[in-house]
Amino acid sequence: MGLLRPGARYIYERSDGVVYAREFGADPSTRFEVGRYVDPENKFNSKLEELTENKLWADIRKAARTNPALQAELERVIMLYHLIKTNE
Repeated sequence: MGLLRPGARYIYERSDGVVYAREFGADPSTRFEVGRYVDPENKFNSKLEELTENKLWADIRKAARTNPALQAELERVIMLYHLIKTNE
């Protein structure tokens, strides 16, 4: 049961896709995470996934500094992005 105590009554709250629990009557600051809401239609359904995606792009940029082929492809992606944004 993790942090949940058998027989205790809990209030569950959801904020930004995170589900929290706290014992009934307890101070709201004592809540703790018990789960996350996952929206299958949303690619970034959690901050963790967004951070993971950002780290991937940072790793790609770092690797491109020493890999000419990767740097060339990254420059092509950047150029395509700017062309798309200009034409919107």
